[in-house]
This record gives sequence, C-alpha cells and structure tokens, in this order.
Amino acid sequence: MSGECDIRLLLADVDGTLLTRDKVLTEAAKAVVRELQTVGIAFAITSGRPPRGMAMLIEPLALRTPIAGFNGGVFVHPDLSVIESRTLDPATAKQTVALILNQGLDAWVYTAEKWLIRNLDAPHVARETWTVKFDAEVVAAFTDAHLTHVVKIVGISDDLELVAACEKLAQKTLGEKASAARSQPYYLDVTHPQANKGAVVATLSKLLNIPPEKIVTFGDMPNDVLMFRKSGLSIAMGNSSDEVKAQASAVTDSNEDEGFANAVRKLVLCPTAA
Repeated sequence: MSGECDIRLLLADVDGTLLTRDKVLTEAAKAVVRELQTVGIAFAITSGRPPRGMAMLIEPLALRTPIAGFNGGVFVHPDLSVIESRTLDPATAKQTVALILNQGLDAWVYTAEKWLIRNLDAPHVARETWTVKFDAEVVAAFTDAHLTHVVKIVGISDDLELVAACEKLAQKTLGEKASAARSQPYYLDVTHPQANKGAVVATLSKLLNIPPEKIVTFGDMPNDVLMFRKSGLSIAMGNSSDEVKAQASAVTDSNEDEGFANAVRKLVLCPTAA
C-alpha cells in the first residue's frame, strides 16, 4: 500500500510532542516506538534542546539513529559523539544578541558544550535546568569570545506577543544569515541558516538513505512547520496552534492525551495487507 503505510522513518519533536507538559515520556509512547522498530520503521528525535538535554531519552527509546539537537545545529550519535555541527557566524551571533536584548527579551547562548546565561534567577532558567538535566554557566555579559562558536541563541520572555514580534523582526533583520523561529511560545531560537527542522529532514534522509517522501514528522510549534514541508506525511499535535495545524497533513490528540501514540497507531503502524 502506498501513502501513509509506505513509511521508513518517523521523526518526532520532543517537547510538546513526544513528552507531556510535565516532560514525561509515557509508557504508551515508549511502546509504539518499540513497535515501529519491530516493523522496520526507524525512529529519530529532533529538538531545540542541546544533545545533552536529550540524553535521558536515548535508553528508554532504544535510539539507534542520529539525534538532531539545537534544531539541527548539532547531529550526534546515540553515544553523543558529534557527527556534524553548524555554528552561527560570530558577527551574526553578536547582532542577534543585541537584537534580542534591545527588544526587551532575555538571552541565552549555547555552544556545543555550554549553556551561557546572565542571571541564574531569570525566567525559565530553573525550569530549563530541570528539563535538560545540566546547569548553565553564568557570565556577566556575552563577550566576543563567547560568541565565536555559537550553535544557538535563545530569546526568552513571558510576554508571548513580544516573542512573536521579535521572531518576525529577527527573520526580517537577519534574513539568510540565520534561522529564527519559536520553539515554545516563550522561546525564540536563532541558529545557523541550515540548522532548522526542514534541514533536519534533509540531513537524516541523506545519512539514513531514506527518501524524504518516506519520512513522517510529528510536531507542535512554528519551528516544526519547516520539517512538515519536507516530509511525506506530517502530523500536528492537538496542542498546536491553528496556524501550525493548518500546515500539517493530519492533526492528532494533544500531548496530554497520548496524541503521539494514538497517531502512530492510526496513521503509521498500518495493518498488514491480507
């Protein structure tokens, strides 16, 4: 059977998609990933998180495929050894930090090894530390040395309209020098222009020798739309915005209602033809 059943790779976003709101990987999600692997469908994950921040998922999901951290800024093997990385041009990194701070957002800077912040008590730092399971390094300011090998810069604010407006400004101002998209309503991720989730589909297609039309993608945020456009089948979570849902092939239940597992069973694990 062609179409949805002709799938060789499932690529899933992590937060808001594979995990619940409380960052839990449910037993149902683990079970359907095992079933995928049993029937010969590869499973991969991608996230704005650093690879270290996805390490806790490797064993429960028995991951064997490359892991795309920083929205594709760094690809690693399941042992976290680096396959390839894409860093921002230092001048672009400096321009991005200035743009974010000038708009009234806080800024975080990530290299392949470090997470740099200016204030340990700033919004979302404690939550992010708990999520990724490692600590940030506090710096007084982001110096030229800090901005030499940047993989991702994040703008943070609980003023969600401000984050959305900053996303549009960053896209307009930075143009082709960077990829700028919200990974959460309160996070604006800025990465290398080829470090986006559309490029993740293309890179995994090449690394695993699987045509893009045989890849299904799952996501919930605007930065997932780029991978929707590059894959054969795309599934938006029920907790996605209407804007994101409109750009997917199908919509499933929310991440609080086993949306990932339900869609895998209905749309990916197709019945064997009699």
